[in-house]
Amino acid sequence: VEAIKKVYDPEIPVNIYELGLIYNIEVKENGLVDITMTLTSPFCPVAGSLPKEVAARASEVEGVTEANVDLVFEPPWSMELMSEEAKLKLNLTGDFPA
Repeated sequence: VEAIKKVYDPEIPVNIYELGLIYNIEVKENGLVDITMTLTSPFCPVAGSLPKEVAARASEVEGVTEANVDLVFEPPWSMELMSEEAKLKLNLTGDFPA
């Protein structure tokens, strides 16, 4: 998780983990890591590069032999998935529409 927190969406000054873009991280005994993530929009300009950066960062972690990233759009990302820390950093408070 700490390695993935070093990855940022270039349009938003919050790491992708706190943004809620990481849906699941599964670490297997053989050092294989499977990451399920989404983007803020299916039309995100970094759709081609961000998953590769996530895989590269995860691969840097000691003991990781391979990192695979599955990019999904269901369920769609919404601001409700953001951590409280991210909402505070972006000065977003209150309820958000789904």
